[in-house]
Amino acid sequence: MMYHFFKSVCAATALALFVPGLASGAGTDTTDPLYMPAQGRLLSKTSLTFWDSTLRLGQTFSYGMNDRLMIGGNVHYQIDFADDEDGFSNFDLGGIYRVGTPSDANSRVSSDLIVGIKFGGSSHVRTPEYADTIYYAGIRVGREWTGMTLAATLKTSWIFDNDRGMAYIDFIPESYFRIAPDWRLGAGFTLRKATRPHYDQEWVNFKVVRQFGRTQYVGHVDYEFESDEFSIGTHVNILF
Repeated sequence: MMYHFFKSVCAATALALFVPGLASGAGTDTTDPLYMPAQGRLLSKTSLTFWDSTLRLGQTFSYGMNDRLMIGGNVHYQIDFADDEDGFSNFDLGGIYRVGTPSDANSRVSSDLIVGIKFGGSSHVRTPEYADTIYYAGIRVGREWTGMTLAATLKTSWIFDNDRGMAYIDFIPESYFRIAPDWRLGAGFTLRKATRPHYDQEWVNFKVVRQFGRTQYVGHVDYEFESDEFSIGTHVNILF
């Protein structure tokens, strides 16, 4: 099955790269890993994810301050059908600044600086569960073609706690294919290495995107190797 999946992805990549006329949707393709809302644009992302008898509803807002700076925040609410781990997750506030654009020095590469903070939330829902406050920063680089985007993010997070403080690094490569004017495929991997090895993670994810004007409907499936855990979900992006 994996062979047929990767064969399909390769075929889609070739089609997206070499067949003209496939719209890149640069201004409205909000699931693209390098997407940045234009000045004055507001992006709403509503998500629903299910795993291990747990349902999580999330809401994210992102706003384009100018062509290089985006600010945003998100919060999630979790319902645990098997236990009592219900409640709100950490509130997440942050921003992304586009340090380099493809037109800068003709590099054809975009580069971003990512900073933010997570705070509060129910002790049962935080990630990690005990962390009241998490600070994070990172960089993201990538390149866009008419039918394809490749990107990679390197992000580090710090938790200050007298007994269980730690730091961890996430490495997140992503690929994104515009296989038709209104259809996209995406795949990615998240490798997390923590100073407390119990929190190491290795996620692989796949997504399918359908676009209608300024709205995108996304379905995804994710698998984590350390815990042998699957999750499935959907989210809706609306650009105002």
